[in-house]
Amino acid sequence: MADTPNPIQMQKFLSGVDYPASRDDLVEHAKSQGADNDVLEHLQQMPDRTHDGPNAVSQEFSRS
Repeated sequence: MADTPNPIQMQKFLSGVDYPASRDDLVEHAKSQGADNDVLEHLQQMPDRTHDGPNAVSQEFSRS
């Protein structure tokens, strides 16, 4: 399993996301921002639901 990136690193790659956003939207946006594999894998492990903002993503990200 990949190393767990910190939430600040993850949010850097999600800057500019239009919320609400699905898990797949977050993964695609992070890819377009040059996120590394650790961030992408961690995002892909989050539950597939709609997130209403960066705080919701950070909370989910820290749980997965």
